[in-house]
Amino acid sequence: MQTLKTNGPGRVLVSDPLAAVGLELLLKHGLTVDVRTGLKPAELIEIIPAYDALLVRSETKVSAAVLGAGKQLKVVARAGVGVDNIDLDAATNLGVLVANAPGGNTISVAEHTVGLLLALARNIAQADASLRAGEWKRSRFMGTEVRGKTLGCLGLGRIGAEVARRAQGLAMDVIAYDPYISAEMAAHLNVTLVSLETLVASADFITVHLPLTEETSRMINADALARMKPGVRLINCARGGIIDQAALLAALDSGHVAGAALDVFEKEPLPPDSPLLRHPKVVITPHIAGSTVEAQDQVAVDVAEQVIDVLSGRAARYAVNAPLMAPRDLPFLAPYLNLAERLGRVAVQLGGKNLKSCAITYSGALAEYDLSSVTAAVIKGMLQSVVDVRVNIINAMRLAGQRGLAVSEQKTLRTSQYDNLISVQVMNGGGARKVSGALVQDEPHIVGLDDIWVDFPAQGHLLLTRHHDRPGIIGRIGTMLGDADVNISFMHVGRQNPRGEAIMVLGTDEPIPEALYDLIKDVSHTYWVQAIAL
Repeated sequence: MQTLKTNGPGRVLVSDPLAAVGLELLLKHGLTVDVRTGLKPAELIEIIPAYDALLVRSETKVSAAVLGAGKQLKVVARAGVGVDNIDLDAATNLGVLVANAPGGNTISVAEHTVGLLLALARNIAQADASLRAGEWKRSRFMGTEVRGKTLGCLGLGRIGAEVARRAQGLAMDVIAYDPYISAEMAAHLNVTLVSLETLVASADFITVHLPLTEETSRMINADALARMKPGVRLINCARGGIIDQAALLAALDSGHVAGAALDVFEKEPLPPDSPLLRHPKVVITPHIAGSTVEAQDQVAVDVAEQVIDVLSGRAARYAVNAPLMAPRDLPFLAPYLNLAERLGRVAVQLGGKNLKSCAITYSGALAEYDLSSVTAAVIKGMLQSVVDVRVNIINAMRLAGQRGLAVSEQKTLRTSQYDNLISVQVMNGGGARKVSGALVQDEPHIVGLDDIWVDFPAQGHLLLTRHHDRPGIIGRIGTMLGDADVNISFMHVGRQNPRGEAIMVLGTDEPIPEALYDLIKDVSHTYWVQAIAL
């Protein structure tokens, strides 16, 4: 074990090799970093309770048992794109954030894909092996040009798009199948979106850029291979398991598929008895598409930055199991996460027990953003004092569902006296209560309670009363607090009209004693009294 620092505010375990630039960044921010690679599962479970963050690549298996043992674990960061070695359901249930680095190796994988495509078209690997064996058999390695051929991209995300750009530079026509990409985005890339059936039947080369899911597992099976053009060539630098290896071997043997270039496999490492190792029409590399100096440095920096952010209380840019907040939106939305959580704390204390639903309304410019993370922050604030597990924006919505709390979200561009307003209404069997909040000089303020406008900072110990506006009520309650040696830090009164219904908010330096709380309830003209802790 290599301990790179021992006095940091957070402790990070690096269990797979990581580029030095990533380790240096963690150390620069004062974290304790332990590098222990090659751990067995039992060893990892034994030591993980001491860590706040776990940083892995593909070798470490982050199982439910590992996550359960990590009692103070806040984040697992994967220095790469896939997270198939991490139990996402277990992490989400336990409130552990999982982050990856989807963009760091994009160019490296795209370049490797194009390299395999050209190697496949020109029999480069086979010719190299023949020449090294002392042969000079030029006629055996007749190739084909890629110019004018059709490349079919299965997936047009970051890597697929970069492959498309490079293929167009080779004068190839590019088509793609991706149900999650708009026609406008494809047109911007000069790529024609087609159905899976059309791509399979039309492409001369097919390259895979999809995640491995239930939907994509064995997508390229015997039936799909049979519907491909005779002489088609396949490239896969995405995930093993998307191409059925047994069906591919049969199609290669029959001659229907002219060749395949594979960097990923159903089982890794590739077993030494695999027929792929000896097949003359196959070019294989050992899962190295993202293995460049530049890519390893970039993914190391990406995951290190996210670990630092999470341990510092900030959002991760590429959270896998939390509501996604676009990096460009972070500066605007980050302050609203704090406000939302405080609104949730107030709402649950106002609403009482057995809450059935929570309706969140966003007004103003806020309504133009994806606010799933802000909604999760509201629910986090509501649940963290009433459940016995760790609650954060990662598992808040799942915990709400498990407790039968229905959560709805509404947006409106219409505004009131605040440019941006968040209103949280909770309901139980006895009725509804509503609290509204806004940022006032960049600080979270409560600006509405039920149907009355107020304005006070969302912090500290609060005493709320709703009463009929009559002379002497405020003074009487203030005197009662003074006699009990409870210091008032601020006071605010909101009312509908003179001598009508009013809400008084008192900020206090100490919690209200229970006995005094009961006495305040008996003050005449007072409808309800509520102590709130924030």
